[in-house]
Amino acid sequence: MDLVNISALVDFFSQFGHEFAYIAVFLTLILCGFGLPVPEDISLVSGGVISGLGYANEHIMFAVGMAGVIIGDGSVFLLGRVFGEKVLRIPFVAKFLTPERFAQVQDKFSKYGNWVVFMARFMPGLRMPIYLTAGTSDRISFFRFLCLDSFAAVISVPIWVYLGHYGAKNLDQLKTWVHQGQVTVFSLLGLGIVILLTAVYLKKKRSEKA
Repeated sequence: MDLVNISALVDFFSQFGHEFAYIAVFLTLILCGFGLPVPEDISLVSGGVISGLGYANEHIMFAVGMAGVIIGDGSVFLLGRVFGEKVLRIPFVAKFLTPERFAQVQDKFSKYGNWVVFMARFMPGLRMPIYLTAGTSDRISFFRFLCLDSFAAVISVPIWVYLGHYGAKNLDQLKTWVHQGQVTVFSLLGLGIVILLTAVYLKKKRSEKA
């Protein structure tokens, strides 16, 4: 996570003042869901930083972060649900989701089920393809998607927002905290994968016995 990018994004958000800083972060997060070339995590950390600098309240920023992330993800899902596999023909979608990648994500759903949606929250670069593919599939309802996505977001969003808030006045220290936060998130992801694989293995064993 590049601190230069964080600084640039903080400067951008700060230009909007107290009232509109929330809107700027919210809209940026929604656009991140559609492939805006700004990492979502950087946007959340930057939102935390501007709260630490007095441009916003950190708790409201957390709520704004949650709303932006979930609405952005939900919009991507609905795009897939409305257009189905025809969504692959939309130019901006085709850049992120090739037919080959679409098939790979479908295979992941077949193997691991709906929990792929939960894991996607911790895999930058794969979120949009996975959420879009989930939308084209009948394997998961919109309500279940939102539940899984919200569950994952409750883990990741506060980490980045509050790290940004408490490290706002010391970017060198923030760099260390961000690294530790990444380690924490990926550790949780690793634990989740182990649990998921174990559940799949046990389910397969039970099916074989039956």
